[in-house]
Amino acid sequence: MAKLPGNRQLTDLQGKPLGTLREINGLDVPQKERIYSGLIPPRLFSILAVSPETFYGEDGRRRIKFVAPEGLGILRIEARMAPDDRDTVFFLDIADTHFRQMELSFCIINDPTAPRFNVDRDENGKDNCFATIGRNLREETRAMAAGLFPNQTHRGLKLFAEFFPLFERFVDALGMEIIIAEPLTYDNAIRYEKYGFDYLSGRLLMQRIDEGFKPGGVLFRRLDGSSPFRMPGMDQTVHGRSWAIHDGIMDELWDGVSIYKMIGGLAGINSFHPEPLDV
Repeated sequence: MAKLPGNRQLTDLQGKPLGTLREINGLDVPQKERIYSGLIPPRLFSILAVSPETFYGEDGRRRIKFVAPEGLGILRIEARMAPDDRDTVFFLDIADTHFRQMELSFCIINDPTAPRFNVDRDENGKDNCFATIGRNLREETRAMAAGLFPNQTHRGLKLFAEFFPLFERFVDALGMEIIIAEPLTYDNAIRYEKYGFDYLSGRLLMQRIDEGFKPGGVLFRRLDGSSPFRMPGMDQTVHGRSWAIHDGIMDELWDGVSIYKMIGGLAGINSFHPEPLDV
């Protein structure tokens, strides 16, 4: 049963309650696409210049794709300015879990008018799997200077704040109580904290990072100017810390961080406490 004020249990057209993505995926295509379109921030339809009912533009080409296979509890939404574009403007990947929770696997929102930074390719142009099998230091340096965070190929559209309430109400309407996720980077974890997430695992790591970047700390001392990603002062911002961590400033890998949010709750976690600069 839905808990958020004004929210109701999600049902099919016959009034049968729906409790999982797998159940939604068993509906006919128009029904499930109508339901899933509620996860798309309304402003995105204007940006893409598409109909929120048909998902087509005035040129007769479809801009939004729903991957919701019958028999599986997964959903992927891909929205592009043009159907053959390499990059999405909006990319969402979610999944049912075995414990009646919703996993928010990926949510990527790109500004299609912004410059592209090829941080997702190594120096030979091959996919680097989020920089795990090779980095493109030139592109990363450019992206960092432009204000982007690790693994961002474009500036964002600042739409996550519009998306997340829609997503939380959707999960609530399925009768689920918990959203889980695995932050890909340090800045992702801090961002999720602002939306009320707590840690299943990784809280001690976040505390060690915060302590390490305080004056005199081990990470603070390593901000020695030895690379563009380790410049003095980067301890003062989430942006700077995230790039330093991406550059391998820690003795351990960024790994094993898992978070959760109770529907309607705010955990009140804050793992970012920069020390005031002496002036």
